[in-house]
Amino acid sequence: MNYHWLDSFVKDLRYSIRSLRRDAGFATFAILIVGLGIGASSTLFSVVNALLLRPLPFHDPQRLVWVTNYDVAGLSGQTTQVGHLNDLREQNHSFADMAGYFAFYGVGDNVLGGQTPERVSSVPVSCNFFPVLGLEPELGRQFMAEECKWNGPKAVLLSHGFWERRFASDRSIVGRPLMIDSQPVTVAGVLPASFDFSSIFAPGSHIDMFAPFPLTAETNRWGNTMAIVARLKPGVSVAGAQAELKILAAHITAAHPERNSFEGHVAPLADHVSGRMRLALWVLAGAVGVVMLIVCANLSNLLLARTASRQKEIAIRTALGAGQWRLIGQMLTEGVALSCCGAALGVVLALVGTRALAHLDAINIPLLENVRTDGTALAFTLAMAIATGILFGLAPALQIPVATLHDVLKDTNRGSTEGKGRGWVRGALVVSEIAFACVLLVGAGLLIRSFVKVLDVNLGFNPERVASLRVDPEQNFKSQEEANAYFDEVLRRAKSVPGVMSAGLTDALPLGRNRSWGVGVKGRTFPKGQNPVGFVRVVSDGYIGAMGIPLRSGRDLSERDGASGDPVILINETMARTLFPGEGAVGKVIATDKERRIVGVVGDVRHLALEQGAGMEFYQPVRQGRDWAGLDLVVRTTLPPEQFASAIRAALKPIAPNLPGNDFRLVQQLVDKAVSPRRFVVLLLGGFALFALILASLGIYGVISYSVSQRTQEIGIRMALGASAGNLQARIILQTLALAGAGMAIGAVGSWLMSRWLSGMLFETTASDPITFLGMLLVLGTVSAVAGYLPARRASRIDPSVALRAN
Repeated sequence: MNYHWLDSFVKDLRYSIRSLRRDAGFATFAILIVGLGIGASSTLFSVVNALLLRPLPFHDPQRLVWVTNYDVAGLSGQTTQVGHLNDLREQNHSFADMAGYFAFYGVGDNVLGGQTPERVSSVPVSCNFFPVLGLEPELGRQFMAEECKWNGPKAVLLSHGFWERRFASDRSIVGRPLMIDSQPVTVAGVLPASFDFSSIFAPGSHIDMFAPFPLTAETNRWGNTMAIVARLKPGVSVAGAQAELKILAAHITAAHPERNSFEGHVAPLADHVSGRMRLALWVLAGAVGVVMLIVCANLSNLLLARTASRQKEIAIRTALGAGQWRLIGQMLTEGVALSCCGAALGVVLALVGTRALAHLDAINIPLLENVRTDGTALAFTLAMAIATGILFGLAPALQIPVATLHDVLKDTNRGSTEGKGRGWVRGALVVSEIAFACVLLVGAGLLIRSFVKVLDVNLGFNPERVASLRVDPEQNFKSQEEANAYFDEVLRRAKSVPGVMSAGLTDALPLGRNRSWGVGVKGRTFPKGQNPVGFVRVVSDGYIGAMGIPLRSGRDLSERDGASGDPVILINETMARTLFPGEGAVGKVIATDKERRIVGVVGDVRHLALEQGAGMEFYQPVRQGRDWAGLDLVVRTTLPPEQFASAIRAALKPIAPNLPGNDFRLVQQLVDKAVSPRRFVVLLLGGFALFALILASLGIYGVISYSVSQRTQEIGIRMALGASAGNLQARIILQTLALAGAGMAIGAVGSWLMSRWLSGMLFETTASDPITFLGMLLVLGTVSAVAGYLPARRASRIDPSVALRAN
């Protein structure tokens, strides 16, 4: 077998390494630039791989689908009644099985007892939830049938992370009882480390354990509660399952008029998990690709300059018999060697970057915890390194055939080691850098302006200096009066803390969980299926003031709105306009859980997301009902968070001695978490745009500086003939701006096309936003002028006598 090519490659590689060692400054700069580019590319590829490319960590994940009721924002509209789920399981022919979890679970709803009480998050799941996903416990067993009955034996399955953290991976925990909410609960098993419920179904939260949820008549009366996951039968498509589900939905809804209606929508589970991030990730992937093209253009210019200084060497090697392809191979080998050295640095940066991203708990992005630099990412990095090396080595390699010994000596005698044939190549590379940088700057600018617009929206509440603390009662109350006495004491003690301005209770904080109820209006009939629906909040007096929600008309809730008082309710402005257009809402009667008189209208609050409007909302007094799963104490205070946390716990300790220490949070954190996906994209794209701008400025500086160095004699002659320093500077800066102008013209067209692609990610910002485009032109023009001014200033200081003696 002929290994001549391998022998040639090894020789070229050795020669390249010796050559780069002699030019250590150039090699270091090139490796750093390539390393930063490949590090960013590899890190982002790991994110794209985890969220879009890698299958979900379940058995046969492509057969898993997400089944929703209505295609709406609220959980009550998306979820399904238990009776419907049971009927669908029995009557369908498309699904191997269907399972679900109770969608209205609360983060931190349960208290785990012990020497150090801790508030934990437990998700109630149907008995077959884990089998449908294809999961088996790492330790212990699945839930037994009797544990999934109403009032059956209590059991939990622990998440792997919680088992490691709380129980130090103690295998003997299986089968032992834990005290949860003051009741013994048996540990059935521990789930595998590969399964992280929160990263898939509830990004940004931490789920500690799972409890069996009975699919019975008792839970059916709770209304729409189940989030459904199903496994398709082999050979059944999503479209086929959707068609059957539509027919079943109409049949089941007609057969059970006593239940809520069911419409039925089927989508691949992977689309539900990461579909909303798909466009953003592909935008970031495109940005990284553009950055790598700028890296290649920049390094191509550097290699061209380096090759120009070696033209004598190359010409002599050609004269001695070195073939064209042999010399091209040498240049490409040198490029690949540089790129692979940069890739080694890039891998280190990617390892650091992926580890940092995987531990960003404050970012609400699914599967982010699964981001890692795995074998696929390393293979991508190697391919990227080889492709990058070939790409930026191609331009200088293709210039070799035109460099004959006669041409080189002729150009050298005229004071130029570059020759006129390469000037346009270097200029074209700089123009491409400017164009690519222009596209990135416009994209980043549009998203930054959208992000600022999101931050500027009127939340409907004021999160500054507002904190919350879970204060669920530790005992079950026998009467509403007993519960109200507890609420009175909690509020009294909270208000007694120095620095507390106002305090209230709520079952749901903004931008967190939500539920919706149907609403009726006294004296008015709505067509079947068209009853108004509003988000319900169960709150105490003081909550509206503590959150800074404006009261538009009427009065706030008071402590007199108790069990013996008239049923009352607050509604928001949107609900008032919708139900009572052109008339006052205060004094009217609406029906939620019962008929209630409207005593006040408050401002709209963005409860779902900052980009979404408020919708209809109403606030019921916590003192007039027990329809709440957990309660948060909301306090507006002038104290620093750490000082307030210890003070409020001390004040509440007499009535809540087992109050956990891990449930204090600032309301501003909820706002920050809500915008975290947008902030994540903006920061990454902004970073790429800044990197591209720096590379483009370096490219301009390098080309103009090199041009000045090659024209030393010409500049000396011009100055000897009377050209002024200012005139020379102006000519060189105009040359710079000509290159920049060409790049910006091309980049503006590309930016306009790209902005249409980004339109789905923009908020109150048009794709052709003039401020963004003008800002891009101003930034690139200024940077280009500065990059050109520095070599122009150096050129204007050339001594004509010294320049004329050169060469």
